Amino acid sequence: MSDVAGSAVGAVAPVAVHSVFRPWWPGVASTAAWAVAAAVTGLLPDHVRAPAGRPLVECEVVIAILSALSVLIGQAGWFAPLAYHGRRIAVLGGAVAVWEIVTAKTGWLPLPFFPSPQAVLDVYQVDSGRLAQSVFSSLLILVPGFLLGAVTGFLAGLAMGWSPEARYWGHPVIRLLGPLPAIAWLPIALFVFPTISTASIFLIALATAFPVAVLTASGVTLVDSRLYDVGRTLGASEGFLIRTIVIPATLPHVFVGLFMGLGASFIVLIVAEMLGAKAGLGWYLQWAQGWAAYANLYAALAVMSVLFSGVTMALFAVRRRALRWNRETVEW
Repeated sequence: MSDVAGSAVGAVAPVAVHSVFRPWWPGVASTAAWAVAAAVTGLLPDHVRAPAGRPLVECEVVIAILSALSVLIGQAGWFAPLAYHGRRIAVLGGAVAVWEIVTAKTGWLPLPFFPSPQAVLDVYQVDSGRLAQSVFSSLLILVPGFLLGAVTGFLAGLAMGWSPEARYWGHPVIRLLGPLPAIAWLPIALFVFPTISTASIFLIALATAFPVAVLTASGVTLVDSRLYDVGRTLGASEGFLIRTIVIPATLPHVFVGLFMGLGASFIVLIVAEMLGAKAGLGWYLQWAQGWAAYANLYAALAVMSVLFSGVTMALFAVRRRALRWNRETVEW
């Protein structure tokens, strides 16, 4: 009887399992949103004067096609980032369609303060040279100023945290001058320094140095004193203790100060360029506002967003490499 049952079980044919196609709904929504945006831009008539919408339509169609391919092929390989950003891309497509409707197609938002998407995109074709020169001019001020402030603040904070004498003299300066906005020194800087560029570099260095100095000094004071005792027992010199114990233990605090100083340096850069520079992104904003070229203004704001985000990402990459041993950090 058992042989018969065993043979019956063995004779059962395997059941075929058919995979069920489950659409990736964020990709479907993204495809639909960008297809609608392309249809709105290319098919509906313009209510107000606007640049040709063909470049914008081409961009919208490309994004819609990529989203459709991600639905059909899957979220592997080149389409892997869409698996995470799919909903954001869909919302962005809907926002572009709404923006197009309320500006170029209906004129609900008045010109020139609210240009259409194709007007902003047209700036990157017509005025790309001036924008690129403005970015280059801003970087020539931002990078030296930030590096100078970072080095100065780090050395000052290290001295204040390590030496009681340096802390005695440096603490009042930090308390009195640190809270002052760096841009408040602009009139004096313009008088002392020969050019607006050197004055802006000084102000950016000032805005960066104070938070870096405060956080570095705080990090030095928080180092466990028993580590110093062990090092001195083994015959380590003061310089060796600073290089091998103090600086590595203080780096997380230093990077917090660097990020604070970087945000302040962005503000100082734009304000200084708007008030007195003849080049740079701040000057470009002022120039666009003066000529009521608000499409150029929005285009410059988008460039600033990408540029400053890229600089911040670069600093995060440096921190990630310097603090390989510390994984409990916020990512950008």
